[in-house]
Amino acid sequence: MRRTFSILLSNPLSVIGLILVGTVVFSALFADFIAPFPSHRGAVVDFSNFNQPPHWPNIFGTDLVGRDVFSRILYAYRISLMLGVVVLAIAVPIGVTVGLAAGYLGGWADFILMRLTDVFLSIPPLVLAMSVMGVLEPTLTNGMLAVTTMWWPWYARLVYNVTRSEAQEGYVLAAEIIGASRWHIMFREILPNCVPSIVTKMTLDLGFVILIASSLSFLGLGVQAPTPDLGSMVAEGGNYLPDSWWLTVFPSLAILIAVFGFNLLGDALRQILGSDQ
Repeated sequence: MRRTFSILLSNPLSVIGLILVGTVVFSALFADFIAPFPSHRGAVVDFSNFNQPPHWPNIFGTDLVGRDVFSRILYAYRISLMLGVVVLAIAVPIGVTVGLAAGYLGGWADFILMRLTDVFLSIPPLVLAMSVMGVLEPTLTNGMLAVTTMWWPWYARLVYNVTRSEAQEGYVLAAEIIGASRWHIMFREILPNCVPSIVTKMTLDLGFVILIASSLSFLGLGVQAPTPDLGSMVAEGGNYLPDSWWLTVFPSLAILIAVFGFNLLGDALRQILGSDQ
């Protein structure tokens, strides 16, 4: 822990990333207490205060039906982080299992699993997610499913490469000699050596998941109104530029802060964990 914080604090960019990520997570967790207008996360209408520029107490202005933009951004962070965590919680185990099995077992398992992985990787991520959402109803749950579909192959390829390298190490050969099962070797011997790469990629991917989810919402294929979402807020505000600039600028900055923060923190973890990925 001392070494971890020492490396984090020794790099100004790492400190910035930690602060940005901390701000995003804190805002999402405590939105109910921070938001000046908690009820504005839903279908609230206040035509006496609609489309107002930043002023007190609406520091980010109000939208076309009078809802506080700052409050909606806080709740949009909660939705985005929840989506990111759920997507990675599903995609990582699938990808890790596929990568371990293909990398260690080899043979037909390697051929079938990695060719399937290559098929998914050959399709641009946003196009694949759009294709899934084009078939399903645009809801938060289906949005998670769409993003998960495009995310597990990256972990399969990452773990596969590490497993192929680790499978030739002495400790794996020793485990095979003493009669350890394949499952034991894959999950108890090889997997711990994949953890640094996996953790680093997960940190980087949280920002990208938020970006992809916002892109789907921007196109009308993600979270639907009145649920607050950064992408849909940007899309809605874009129709009223440049006059109502705050409707687009502040949600866009919120996306930038989240993606930039997770990327900086991921780079810091790469240094700390000694990951090559």
